[in-house]
Amino acid sequence: MKILITGGTGLIGSALIPQLTEKYHVTLLTRQPQRAIERFGKQVQALKSLAEVSDISDFYAVINLQGEGIADKRWTAKQKLRLEQSRWAVTRQLSERMLAAANPPQVFISGSAIGYYGAQGRTPVTEATKVQADDFAHHLCAEWEQLALAADSDKTRVCVLRTGVVLAPAGGALRKMLPPYLLGLGGPLGHGQQGFSWIHLDDMVGIILHLLETADCRGIYNATAPTPVSQQEFSAAIAKTLRKSHFMRVPSWVLKLALGELSEMLLTGQFVLPERLQQAGYQFRYTTVEPALKACLLPPSSDD
Repeated sequence: MKILITGGTGLIGSALIPQLTEKYHVTLLTRQPQRAIERFGKQVQALKSLAEVSDISDFYAVINLQGEGIADKRWTAKQKLRLEQSRWAVTRQLSERMLAAANPPQVFISGSAIGYYGAQGRTPVTEATKVQADDFAHHLCAEWEQLALAADSDKTRVCVLRTGVVLAPAGGALRKMLPPYLLGLGGPLGHGQQGFSWIHLDDMVGIILHLLETADCRGIYNATAPTPVSQQEFSAAIAKTLRKSHFMRVPSWVLKLALGELSEMLLTGQFVLPERLQQAGYQFRYTTVEPALKACLLPPSSDD
């Protein structure tokens, strides 16, 4: 069977594709096809745009992971537009192609993020939580999700993943956080009581495979570990794992000055629970944050 992937050269896609190629024929949409083939080998087909896909009915499933990193740059008007278009345009095109196909793909898995929930304080959040947020992250995710869910039909089941902060051994958000801790200057952001909802990369890949292969899965899923922590707890866990001191704190005003509107997403946070994934039978490999951090930050022999 064939699978079409967008955003496959990113953090999640790069870990997912080697798993998929063991069972499926993978076609990857990427701006740099030759680099993708060098990375994944000739068992993947790399195309530059969706226009090169002659018939989307050829695919059993579509996995849509495309989108510029939401915390990579300050949210200027130009950057907000880039964040929107990098997600919305391809998702709209995929849904339109599937709706127009006589025999569309049976599964469409599309990305979103826990930013959808807005500021929720210390109240645990599930997929059933009613949201009244009106910030940019919510707006970005809400439109992204609706564009994907438009493809849902009796022929295509759509699964949308509201993803937390992905912890990975190489790259991703964790690597950006590390420098202060390595210098012994680590500490929480702001007051530190805001929720930090995380997911290990291995579980992120496992979740996608589970949704792909479980026929009764459809709708919204929180792709987060079952034990979210406060920012203070997460920061302390990094310091403990690295055996570094943990006494600095990044004041809210510093973040606001440096990052502008983006800082609000870091200073509010949510405690997001993967209720529907657990109901669907997914078994997490990493349920608590310290083992996940050890797997990311320490050599295997040190993880005892």
